[in-house]
Amino acid sequence: MNWHLLPLSEIVQLLNTTPSGIDAVTASEHLREHGKNQIEDKKKKTILQMLLHQLLDFMILILITAAVISGILGDVTDAVIILAIVVINAFVGFIQEYRAEKAMEALKNMVANHARILREGKMIDTPASDLVPGDVVVLEAGNIIPADVRFFETHQVKVDESALTGESNNVEKNPEELSAGDYPLGDRANMGYKGTSITSGRALAYVVATGMNTELGNIAKMIQTDETTTPLQKRLTAFGKRLSVTILIICTVIFLIGWLRGESVLTMLITSISLAVAAIPEALPALVTIALAFGAKKLAKSNALIRKLPAVETLGSVTYICSDKTGTLTLNKMTVQEIFETSDTKYDAVFAESNMLLHIMALNNDVSKEENGKWLGDSTEVALVQYAFDKNLNRADLELKFPRIAELPFDSKRKCMTTIHQIENPAADQSTAIIVITKGAVDVLFDKLNVDQKSLIPEFELKVNEMAEKGYRVLGYAMKILPSLPENLDADEIETELTLIGFAGMIDPPREEARQAVTECKEAGIIPVMITGDHKLTAKAIAEKLGIISTDEDLVLTGPELTALTQIEFINIVEKVKVYARVNPEQKLRIINALQSKNHFVAMTGDGVNDAPALKNADIGIAMGINGTEVSKEASHMILLDDNFATIVVAIKHGRKIFDNILKFIKYIMTGNSGEIWAIFLAPFFGLPIPLLAIHILWINLVTDGLPGLALASEPSESNIMKRPPRNPKENIFSNGMAIHILWVGFLMGAVTIGMQAWAIHSANTHWQTMAFTVLCFSQLGHVIIIRSGTQSIFKIGFFSNKPMLGALTITIILQFTIIYTPFFNEVFKTQPLTIYELLLTLAASSIIFCSGEFEKWIKNRNK
Repeated sequence: MNWHLLPLSEIVQLLNTTPSGIDAVTASEHLREHGKNQIEDKKKKTILQMLLHQLLDFMILILITAAVISGILGDVTDAVIILAIVVINAFVGFIQEYRAEKAMEALKNMVANHARILREGKMIDTPASDLVPGDVVVLEAGNIIPADVRFFETHQVKVDESALTGESNNVEKNPEELSAGDYPLGDRANMGYKGTSITSGRALAYVVATGMNTELGNIAKMIQTDETTTPLQKRLTAFGKRLSVTILIICTVIFLIGWLRGESVLTMLITSISLAVAAIPEALPALVTIALAFGAKKLAKSNALIRKLPAVETLGSVTYICSDKTGTLTLNKMTVQEIFETSDTKYDAVFAESNMLLHIMALNNDVSKEENGKWLGDSTEVALVQYAFDKNLNRADLELKFPRIAELPFDSKRKCMTTIHQIENPAADQSTAIIVITKGAVDVLFDKLNVDQKSLIPEFELKVNEMAEKGYRVLGYAMKILPSLPENLDADEIETELTLIGFAGMIDPPREEARQAVTECKEAGIIPVMITGDHKLTAKAIAEKLGIISTDEDLVLTGPELTALTQIEFINIVEKVKVYARVNPEQKLRIINALQSKNHFVAMTGDGVNDAPALKNADIGIAMGINGTEVSKEASHMILLDDNFATIVVAIKHGRKIFDNILKFIKYIMTGNSGEIWAIFLAPFFGLPIPLLAIHILWINLVTDGLPGLALASEPSESNIMKRPPRNPKENIFSNGMAIHILWVGFLMGAVTIGMQAWAIHSANTHWQTMAFTVLCFSQLGHVIIIRSGTQSIFKIGFFSNKPMLGALTITIILQFTIIYTPFFNEVFKTQPLTIYELLLTLAASSIIFCSGEFEKWIKNRNK
């Protein structure tokens, strides 16, 4: 219902109410019909449901299966270790999901608990949840508006709607109906909305919507959607399913081949199960979680606070950044960019110095200055006063010469503010005793000019339009001189026959670092888009200065223009639109959904309640830490602690590095597991016993894989990380040659391992199993060194460029020697101490992997 377009008489009929309120019987009927005036949320998951949700992840199910198998085989230690990993992962995931539930609670906390209403002419206090359409609400400064209302009586009422509309200025309200048209929330001057607050004045208003039918309720509905799945989560889920099928097929094939060769069923069952344990990357979920947490810690140091761990990885896949303008791309500080002074010299004698415009800019305002030098007042006025102050014209000094003796405050009807000043030393002609200075919208001032200047209006309009096309907000200044202060301060009499002195063009200027960040985004294949509540010309001007708009094909779309488009029409042009102006919450969500339908990964910034649905539904929602509301922060994945667009680009760089490093240790772990599979798979074909015990496999998967794999999270970013496009979301984890690398290097590891086993058995060496075990361990350590970079040799990037890796390799080697040379661990791990000759032989065999990997990179670089 377009309540803002209806006359009050029709509203009274529709709501069956009166200015004195409704009676108790009608209120009861309306309460039954419309329900309680409260924000509802969908049925919450219980803690048990949240935990079960974590445990039903495909990779987790594989791990649980591995634990059960280990337990059946009597390897209790293996089972306990695997289950510990499962519990840690489930706990971390549960915490993330539990925190996500807080967004709705923050939204509920915005609403008023009690309301003062009129019922049959009597003023009563009632719980806000009992309000019904038709109730008359009594509002005054400090009140939170308890429902959506239509004002029918106002007295200098101003409302802070920033949380809902994103507009920082307080909005003056009046009861007049609006002419037909499409009005964004911020332009509906006769409406008040649930959750916003009265900053000044008092009013009476009809309740027109309650509960989930309010604008705040609509936002609550949009927040109540399922969490988006990150690219890595999608890829790991797909990987887990493919891996489980592959493991099942391989194990079945091995079992059948052995059984057909005459091996006992029990032997082949143990072999198949060992193979399954080898194939399962037990440490992978834990390592991914730890890497994301490690990345989140680093991002916090760069003023990006991660609320949901998977967002760290999503940053690396972002293709679009939809950003608020004010405070993020701009300084959130209005600044005078240009002034124009008319050539009229009528009042030059009033001011001893020149620059009459600067004098009246300094005098006509309500700005004050604190002892610490901070300006206090409306942001527009502060900008004007600061400009005059920078030109050595201080209001405090000027008011000694021209003290203010009266004023006509700004109001939305007149769109003007007038101050009246006494001239300290008037000339002998007493007709110059009082100065009247009027500031306001230029088109309004034109109607108030004296006859001499009326003919010059077209010339003035050209200059105003020139400023407006630059995106400037233009305010005009005019003045006149009176012999004395009028007894009756009537605006219609005082604000006439004025002489235009000039006007000032202001804008919230772009951040310098944001300009550079936009350039970096484009180089990295990321498209920045501005979404703002500001007007079209201003938004376009800022976007051009920042480089967001750089060609004639880049479009600017307003909220009403977007409404007029069908979904298909919008999707067809969405990739060309670089700026959206005057949009509402539903439209922000529509923009996100349209981009996602084109297979883009979208980052969305916001600070208000109106941004919460888009923040929650974006692939990564980014809330403002300084100016953001609690609702926007709770709905987001990441919080910018400095509200700076450039920080997003820094975070994306970190995200790409983290994703690269996650891919590196997936490559590392899966290659090692591939080596184990090949060794177990090939051994029977050469008449060899199984080279590894289950506890050896688990040791490799958890320790040899775990510590160096974790150290890969500290690997510095590649030099071209922000010069390449985002990773194609449709690509699976194993694209770009990773699968081939895993297979051939894994095969080589397996071949070297059983080669060492065969040689030792042929030489009647009783330490053959320990030697095979050690070769596989050290082969993997050589492998982790070479995959630190996919293209550059380790000799070029340097062994010491990742110090945590050196530490991890040292610890792993010490632990391996411990289980080889310590009697207690010999019993636990079924190992035997190796002689110096045997140890050197295993080290030499292990180095084959390192040399082969470096040779592979040399071949690739030569081909390039």
